[in-house]
Amino acid sequence: MRWLALALGLAASAPAVAETVTIAPETVTEWKAVYGTVSPRNDVPARARIGGVVEELLVTEGDAVSAGQRIATVHDEKIGFQIAAYDAQIAALKAQLATAETDLERGQSLIQRGVVTAQQLDQLRTAVDVTRGQLAAAEASRNVVVQQGQEGDVIAPAAGRVLTVPVTRGAVILAGEPVATIGSGGFFLRLAVPERHAAMLKQGAAIRIGTADGHQEGRLAKLYPEIKGGRVTADVEVTDLPDAFVNARIPVELPVGERPAILVPATAVETRSGIDFVTVTEAGTEVARAVVLGEPDGDRVEVLTGLAAGDELVLP
Repeated sequence: MRWLALALGLAASAPAVAETVTIAPETVTEWKAVYGTVSPRNDVPARARIGGVVEELLVTEGDAVSAGQRIATVHDEKIGFQIAAYDAQIAALKAQLATAETDLERGQSLIQRGVVTAQQLDQLRTAVDVTRGQLAAAEASRNVVVQQGQEGDVIAPAAGRVLTVPVTRGAVILAGEPVATIGSGGFFLRLAVPERHAAMLKQGAAIRIGTADGHQEGRLAKLYPEIKGGRVTADVEVTDLPDAFVNARIPVELPVGERPAILVPATAVETRSGIDFVTVTEAGTEVARAVVLGEPDGDRVEVLTGLAAGDELVLP
């Protein structure tokens, strides 16, 4: 019994073997920090189809509109005068047509008595046909002017939000002049990335968005093929993107490559007097080694200097 108790006491007093792990570099994604702006996919102008005075203006900046919604009315007083002129012309032609038809009926009854000739009857018939044609032309011209008056309504070309309204009520505008600009197609984070990183960007890639609570993940929705000023334009789709302010800047991190890195558990790092240390084994002996740390990655942290591949890290 005494030998058994002594053996148990020696086993209890023996130091526990520390757990170690061999350091090996891992491939990590390299991120590029840029700023993105909250932008609509398309900026669509709602234009006036006729010139005149803005009689009604039904929207202002920030309003949501639907496709086909009336957002303003442009009135041209000359259209009313033109319609009145065509009405008078149509009335005169109708009276002229009634007279020509009466003459034709009289001529048809007189030709049987030999009072008028067939040539005179043909002239009367031609006069009726010409007057009817003039009446139809006048009515068609009146319909054109009436249609122009109806085109005074300015229609939203697409659903979205009103970004700018460059005119005011009572302003005089020309045909084709924009009354409002509508942001349509949804809101995205629009990025301008240096072209040297263009080959690394892939549509559908995950993007990290900086928020007050940390990082939020987005998706690279579209890459535009045209390079402007040495930069590539891209749209990032983000869930619950704050779109209260268009062109608001939000920090974004893009994956632009990969590199090897040494990652260790954050619990293996001990800070003493402002210096970070990890414990490694050298020739069977545990020693503290000073390291320089990088960015954390979950429950691990990157070691920039102080460790090399093959080192034996002692875990706590």
